[in-house]
Amino acid sequence: MTAFVYILRCADGSDYVGSARGESLDRRLGEHQAGTRIGYTSHRRPVTLVYAEWFDRITDAVAAERRIKGWSRAKKEALIAEDWDRVQFLAKRPSARVGLSNSIPSS
Repeated sequence: MTAFVYILRCADGSDYVGSARGESLDRRLGEHQAGTRIGYTSHRRPVTLVYAEWFDRITDAVAAERRIKGWSRAKKEALIAEDWDRVQFLAKRPSARVGLSNSIPSS
């Protein structure tokens, strides 16, 4: 059974990070669009899918969801843009970024 983690951009500009198992990504997106999934996105429609990643196990997708939810907006934007250098840069402690900011392009 497959699973996935996804990021939706809401109408108010905020992001929603979720995960699901065994169902299609299109179906889950449709549920968010229709407002049938009561919660954060139901009052922030329409939503746009901006990122999705597939996993073999739901436990891996849930772990990725929890990890991404703890990230800064800048790091999530780098993930969405698939800017892996920036994701790695933003993963460093702010004190470790000193002197490196000129070598990593900003988004």
